Amino acid sequence: MKREDYISWDEYFMGIAMLAAKRSKDPNTQVGACIVSQDNIIISTGYNGMPKGCSDDEYPWERDGDQTKYPYVVHAELNAVLNANGRDLRGSKLYVALFPCNECAKAIIQSGIKELIYLSDKYHDTHASIASRRMFNMTGVKYRAYQPTGREIKLDV
Repeated sequence: MKREDYISWDEYFMGIAMLAAKRSKDPNTQVGACIVSQDNIIISTGYNGMPKGCSDDEYPWERDGDQTKYPYVVHAELNAVLNANGRDLRGSKLYVALFPCNECAKAIIQSGIKELIYLSDKYHDTHASIASRRMFNMTGVKYRAYQPTGREIKLDV
């Protein structure tokens, strides 16, 4: 008899996205993303952070004030698209910790990703999230909230 308590694909890929988020140096918000093929093969991952070659120690991480992180940080979704290194993303799924902003939505649409599974939608009523949903609806990109199972997954190392 095979095991019956194995994790679902959604649990697995959202778990990978959440593990990727642990790589973020951002002291306030850690977001991870995982792009998966139609055959459930991981194509790429990403997390929010500074662009390659831009030191995490020399750029600001503040959210408010004259010098903030916002002009510099690459979001997890865009990093995952860019980290795919030109691989075909058409028809793929994106698992992400936070519902995408409008800029990431554009990259998701342009890359051919067809489904988005997100954990949090805490910025639901912002202009950026409203614009994302409008573009997803117009282009046929499906999106849905991840439904946590309550199962705790612990890494034994």
